[in-house]
Amino acid sequence: MPHRTALILLGLIIVGVIAGVLAGWYAGPRMEAVAWLGALFLNALKMTIIPLILSAVITGVASLGDVRKLGRVGTITIGYYACTTAIAVAIGLLMVNLIQPGSGISLGEGPIPEGVAAKGEMGIDDILLSLVSPNLVNAAAEGQLLPLIVFAILFSATLTTLGDKGQPVLAFFEGVNEAMMKLVVWIMYLAPVGIFALIAARLGQTGGGEAFLGEVSAVGWHVVTVLSGLALHFGVLLLILFFITGRGWDYLFTMLRALLTAFGTASSSATLPLTMECVRENGVDPRAVRFVLPLGSTINMDGTALYESAAAMFIAQAYGISLGLEQQALIFVTATLAAIGAAGIPEAGLVTLVIVLNAVGLPLEGVGLLLAVDWFLDRFRTSINVWGDSVGAAVLARFLPNNPS
Repeated sequence: MPHRTALILLGLIIVGVIAGVLAGWYAGPRMEAVAWLGALFLNALKMTIIPLILSAVITGVASLGDVRKLGRVGTITIGYYACTTAIAVAIGLLMVNLIQPGSGISLGEGPIPEGVAAKGEMGIDDILLSLVSPNLVNAAAEGQLLPLIVFAILFSATLTTLGDKGQPVLAFFEGVNEAMMKLVVWIMYLAPVGIFALIAARLGQTGGGEAFLGEVSAVGWHVVTVLSGLALHFGVLLLILFFITGRGWDYLFTMLRALLTAFGTASSSATLPLTMECVRENGVDPRAVRFVLPLGSTINMDGTALYESAAAMFIAQAYGISLGLEQQALIFVTATLAAIGAAGIPEAGLVTLVIVLNAVGLPLEGVGLLLAVDWFLDRFRTSINVWGDSVGAAVLARFLPNNPS
């Protein structure tokens, strides 16, 4: 996308976000009438995800050349994911211990939300099993991206060992990748209207501004805790970007279209096509873009990990359950591992929270208190997820051999 066009589109997206908030706030339920516009935009983005991920990962891994280089690249990438996710969880625990958002809240016994009850027996072993699917078509249909990425990595690594016989296949996926990126640019012209509709309709579903404030007031300190923790982690990622790559505010400015789209859609996967486009515009090595971002959109969930740790502690405080250092260390480990591996399962955020609560023996009923504001906080943590992926691509590019940037 030409730079001038990108700037105009960014301005229109910002207007769409602000207009969506104002319309949903004051018009309330009437804005549900525009929900179809948001769904149309979201579906348009989602339809590009499967072919884009497969083509991007296959060409990205193949571009590394010798398949043995995949080990070093994978080690750096997974190391970055693990470190930043652990930092996010630590920040979440720090903020919730400082602010104590659950103190003074009295929770009575209530029913376990249906979606939570269905995930009550989910464990880490289920997450590990989700890495490999016996039916890739079924995985694609259900939006389970992680097994598709695992297959794409193995498939591409195999192609690199075939010599000339593998080149036509790689050329095909190169063409698919470029075509999908062009399609994403076309779809993004709908972004201002689509993001406006998504935000306005979702705020309208809560009943408008006054109803939303009523929901927030019940768990206001929890909202403050999560948002302050996310803001702090955003700063940490910016520092990592600066000290490792020398990039800073210029990189962030170019990523604003992706971050605002993440806020509007509340989906890292749906935002992936635009994230890749913005990171490419930042001049990041295409090899890093194609390898890090598809993988990161499914397993690098810094914002989600921070939220899960803060939510678990909030529920414990609300029930008057004191968690010592040992239990908080268990939350740290569980939230970090669950956030890295849960993306292969639908409703990943819910799954990770259930796993963390089960690990320390906290009541699942407490999730019901969080659901009223979860949709709101989800938009912020998704933006942090996308920001973490974007920084990760720049970090990996810094260590790739013959980096053109």
